[in-house]
Amino acid sequence: MRKYIFGIAVVVAMVVVSWEILEPEITNMVFQDELHDLAAQAGVRIGLPGPTSDEEIRDAVIRKALRHDISLDPRQVTVRRGTQDAPALYLAVDYTVPVNLPGYSFTLHFTPTSTGGRF
Repeated sequence: MRKYIFGIAVVVAMVVVSWEILEPEITNMVFQDELHDLAAQAGVRIGLPGPTSDEEIRDAVIRKALRHDISLDPRQVTVRRGTQDAPALYLAVDYTVPVNLPGYSFTLHFTPTSTGGRF
């Protein structure tokens, strides 16, 4: 009987630890997808009026991050515009997420971009 209880405890512990690590990874993938969408919706490629300044775009990125409980400083958000010949918008974010496991803590570092892979 003790073997079964120990086995169940080990499985539960593995699930909890896995979730603590996988949840920020999944959130980063979703956030990166949103960066891609935000860059595409800015309207620079099809001539529609979009956000007028880099600051407005940066604020939009920060608002999207907050929806995922990612707290960003404006200095962590990079906004680059293309040229007249190739009007593209590039967005990049640099942030970390602390992971606290029983007896061990570490930090995951993420750098999602608007050109990153999509689901």
